[in-house]
Amino acid sequence: TTINQKKEGTGNRNSPTQLVIPNIKNVRDLPPICLDVRQKQRISIDTLPQELKAPIPPEPSLPIRTKTVKDFQDDIEKSKSSGDWKAVHDFYSTTFDSFLEINAAFKKDTNSPFNTIEDSGIDAKFVNVVYDALLNTPQDVQKSVLKGIINGLLQEWKGPRTKDDLRAYCILLQNPQFSNTSTYVIYAHLLRQIAALTEADHHFLVHWSKKISQRRFKQVVDRLLQFISLRLFPAKPEEFPPMMKCTWWIPSATKVLALFNAANSLISPPIISYMDFYNSTLDHIDLMEEYHNWQCYGNSHRFSFCQYPFIISIAAKKVIIQRDSEQQMISIARQSLVDKVSRRQKPDMNMLFLNVKVRRTHLVSDSLDELARKRADLKKKLKVTFVGEAGLDMGGLTKEWFLLLIRQIFHPDYGMFTYHKDSRCHWFSSFKCDNYSEFRLVGALMGLAVYNSITLDIRFPPCCYKKLLSPPIVPCDHNTLVGICDVTLDDLFQIMPELAHGLNELLSYEGNVEEDFYSTFQVFQEEFGVIKSYNLKPNGDKIPVTNQNRKEYVQLYVDFLLNKSIYKQFAAFYYGFHSVCASYALLLLRPEEVEILVCGSPELDMSALQRSTQYEGYQKTDLTIRYFWDVVLGFSLDLQKKLLHFATGSDRVPVGGMADLNFKISKSETSTNWLPVAHTCFNQLCLPPYKNKKELKQKLIIGISNAEGFGLE
Repeated sequence: TTINQKKEGTGNRNSPTQLVIPNIKNVRDLPPICLDVRQKQRISIDTLPQELKAPIPPEPSLPIRTKTVKDFQDDIEKSKSSGDWKAVHDFYSTTFDSFLEINAAFKKDTNSPFNTIEDSGIDAKFVNVVYDALLNTPQDVQKSVLKGIINGLLQEWKGPRTKDDLRAYCILLQNPQFSNTSTYVIYAHLLRQIAALTEADHHFLVHWSKKISQRRFKQVVDRLLQFISLRLFPAKPEEFPPMMKCTWWIPSATKVLALFNAANSLISPPIISYMDFYNSTLDHIDLMEEYHNWQCYGNSHRFSFCQYPFIISIAAKKVIIQRDSEQQMISIARQSLVDKVSRRQKPDMNMLFLNVKVRRTHLVSDSLDELARKRADLKKKLKVTFVGEAGLDMGGLTKEWFLLLIRQIFHPDYGMFTYHKDSRCHWFSSFKCDNYSEFRLVGALMGLAVYNSITLDIRFPPCCYKKLLSPPIVPCDHNTLVGICDVTLDDLFQIMPELAHGLNELLSYEGNVEEDFYSTFQVFQEEFGVIKSYNLKPNGDKIPVTNQNRKEYVQLYVDFLLNKSIYKQFAAFYYGFHSVCASYALLLLRPEEVEILVCGSPELDMSALQRSTQYEGYQKTDLTIRYFWDVVLGFSLDLQKKLLHFATGSDRVPVGGMADLNFKISKSETSTNWLPVAHTCFNQLCLPPYKNKKELKQKLIIGISNAEGFGLE
């Protein structure tokens, strides 16, 4: 196989020009990727069993290359000043001509094997300097790099890859030239080879990738996302081969992206946000077809983005969940209709809904009875009626029911949940009781909220949502434990920071733990005025906590607080949630995403709210409205959250953004001495026509800062 290479005249070396890739039409196809490039549902590459660890093939001897970072930088400066790029051209063309040469140039020590996951042996500083300079070199220098990469990719592979090969792949993935669509054919073949590596080789790449700097790591991720987007929706289709001839492009890129996602999840805190892996382009494809393909074929040879849920945005996942919910609602409603007709009974429109009738004076007990009695209807569209009140539920009554019920259940006097002021969140009360059905009700409420696209004003810690997906699908065997997950001191910090700080002090204490703390593997809890003791392990009251076993003590203590002491409460909560939301779509969600679906996002964009606000009695150009937005956009974040809470019942934003709030400002014909009034059930703010900005600001701040409780007409 040959690559047509035209010799460049020395005049071409004078200045950087637009990148033109080598003629690649005569490049033969690279060895095909293995048919299954899919990962398991939740890829977690951390430790591999011994049988997966392939024998390490001998590393071939590397050429001797002595150029240092300083030498290279000097060459670049000389070339810029003289216009003679020969030395730089020779360096790039030699370095990227083969995988051996890449290692010779960038391996920290050519005599050391560097065959462990802890150290890749790559001189990251040298790699960064070489790549940073590359895009500012003349065209023929850049072409020589791409020609060399092609030569490396065309090498005939015999036997397993060496660690030097993996190092070369790791270095080539960081090449900034692959941001240019004209290099995508070469980039695709590089991704194809990496995707086809063994699981043991992927294990090394994952651990090596997590050592890449945050900026470079994000650049690689962004390049992969851009590659997928432009293959799906090319700006210039003629730039790429026909889709039928390169169906492996997107699966290969997605699998390589999965390796970086796995690397990101191994670090705490992660290198970049999990949201940085979202590809918003996927919001515009047929997501339900992707979802149904995944449901039908699972993780088999048929590719679906749902096999890699980290790449699907929360907005796209919400669409999948909503449509899946709607299909379930329609299916169940249709079955109810068929059953009614088959029994020759007159159909009733109410049978198509989950109709909840409650008395305001018995809100919790009535709601509990209604949901328990109508379990078969939980997946129907929700309609709420307050007994003795005339009103058609167009969404407002449903939201009011959620608001009132949540507020009552989470009140400290009710005893189901404990509010922790330091972390500003609720946690399950560990008090034992005879009946945990009310916890099931709260779980069902959360499920109904997700199912019916209602945002709840609930403050659970992230750990709660992790437990809620443990496992994401309800097990068939009812003896299987649910809601139990691995918990750490970080999880406890998010609920009880003071206690977690104390346990952390114990772990770092330099004195004699046994003599100074005089603790055993036993914890004490107060229940209804009575102090009760619990052993963290058999005979824990007789086992002292020492310097040697304090880590075990802390882990057992955290596990007791967050798992064992509240198991029955959380299990009821888990089953309640899944009685409504049971769906394979939950497999697509991270715990953080479940929280956003239930409670909304904490990210506020008041300018977006201004753009989407509707008006009744006002025009957006009216002086009062202009005063209002001048004041609100100048508010601190805390006051903006208070305004949102005052008007909608929650200070968080739905998944679809501010536009999904359907926020409305209505003109109140009352005196300007009155404060603004809100109808949270309709996300409506009633604003008197204040005469000036100062008065409006004063009245608005008083209103939103003293808005606890409901004034129901």
